Amino acid sequence: MGLLAALCVPGQAVADPTPRAVTDLVLDGDSLTLRDAFAILEGGQVSVRLSPAAQAVMNETRAGALKALDDQRVYGWNQALGPLKDRPLSPGQAERFQRNVLRSHAAGVGDPLPDNVVRLALVLKANQMARGKVGVRPEVPQRLLAMVNAGVTPRMPQIGSLGTGDLQPQAAAGLAALGEDAPVRYRGEEGPASLLLPKAGLPAGFAFQAGEALPIISGSTVLAATLLDAVHRATRLADQAEGAFALFMEATRAERSSLDARTHKERRIPEQDAVAARLRAMVAGSGWMTEEGRKRLDPANYHPRVQDAVSVRAAPHIMAGLRHALTGARRALVREANASTSNPLIFKKKSGRGYEFVMGGNWDGSVLGHLADTLNSEITDVGVLSQELSGRLLSPRWSYDLPANLAGGAVGLNSGMVQVQTVAAALIPEMQVRATPAGTLSRPVKDGQEDHNTMAMASVRHLHENLDRLEIVLAVQYLMAAQGVDLITRKMAGLSLGTATRTLHAEIRRYVTPLGEDRYLTPDLERAIWLVRNGRLRPSA
Repeated sequence: MGLLAALCVPGQAVADPTPRAVTDLVLDGDSLTLRDAFAILEGGQVSVRLSPAAQAVMNETRAGALKALDDQRVYGWNQALGPLKDRPLSPGQAERFQRNVLRSHAAGVGDPLPDNVVRLALVLKANQMARGKVGVRPEVPQRLLAMVNAGVTPRMPQIGSLGTGDLQPQAAAGLAALGEDAPVRYRGEEGPASLLLPKAGLPAGFAFQAGEALPIISGSTVLAATLLDAVHRATRLADQAEGAFALFMEATRAERSSLDARTHKERRIPEQDAVAARLRAMVAGSGWMTEEGRKRLDPANYHPRVQDAVSVRAAPHIMAGLRHALTGARRALVREANASTSNPLIFKKKSGRGYEFVMGGNWDGSVLGHLADTLNSEITDVGVLSQELSGRLLSPRWSYDLPANLAGGAVGLNSGMVQVQTVAAALIPEMQVRATPAGTLSRPVKDGQEDHNTMAMASVRHLHENLDRLEIVLAVQYLMAAQGVDLITRKMAGLSLGTATRTLHAEIRRYVTPLGEDRYLTPDLERAIWLVRNGRLRPSA
């Protein structure tokens, strides 16, 4: 999932050799946290199990559900699915129907979801089942968790889901849990579950009983896991976007007044206050962003700047939009992780005697899909801002007398970084096209039974594609801002960079030397992308 997905820095170790602690999770359907989810996404070893209390509730609900079937026709239990919902099923057909449901729905195509996202999706599904509202035996989520704990990852294709539940990708996982020939990955090997499950020490086969296949595919757990991954990635990039902006401010010796806490407090947006505060901390102690610093390049012709361009003054507000979207997404995802998102659901009767099935639409992913669309628009706006700032660095007029094109040698004889900047410019239209909200593009399918579809999987796929692009756009800004700093360092002798910007500049220079005479620049940009992709330019301030 991503542009330059295999990018590495020549001569540098990409893998983190530090051993990670095992994440030990006990699922009760009510207390899974973002920290838990992010630990799974970060690829560490996990050990996950159901709480005894959750198992007891599930057993009680299962018994009540089977009893309720005596006098209720229920979708996916004793009735068929989708446009065939009016077709009854006999008790003797139940187990065969579970297998057939998974086979018919496992029709996805395309690149597989990343293993860490698949593992998280299975944990989310097990946690939601632990709430005891879908009527499956504890053995069902335990089978999913056994695969997670053993390191067996079902291959979930990305294309096919309309965001109306997670039918295709979760059906692929369900077939793997059954031990059919659906592909899984285990210790670097990909092959049929029927062959690899025993290698992992798990029973080769498993059987779903009446009503247990539908809760596997009904719900938005793959969507939630994929959006959680996007939120995790976007948070790292939001941090680095702020760092790139701080380094830009140093290179252009920007006016510090645009970060004044009083201004931002008056806007009454907490995320904006926080962005401005972090930026103030990053440039704290900078002698470059002072009147003395601004005079250094051309003292004879210096005039007070008064104020910087809109892209500079409004940057804290623009970047706060991304932070605000992330806040909303995190809140919704915590709810989603601990909710019942299948159909039907099973409740105790209001009379208190027995259980009943209730048909509804809790599988729908509209809220998550629209959050993904919103987050994508904010990601794209940050990309646009970054590209605009990089463009300013090329112009002596817009950068306040940095050498044209950031050329390190004689300008004209050397063309500098002009084509580095066009890499970012080339990606912006792609980001803008893919930021079109897929959630507004519903269309009916399945003989009108599913006549409104969220298209949320398209939304999160586009979001991840744009996160890949933003990594490159920010790398361009970092590379160019660092070059701008180096080109005027001699004239700024005796003046220090800010607290965090000095560290950021040094980290870039560990991997990329300043540009003097023109040279082959692709390796420089690839190293900068690697730094961003691996979170190496997250400010510590």
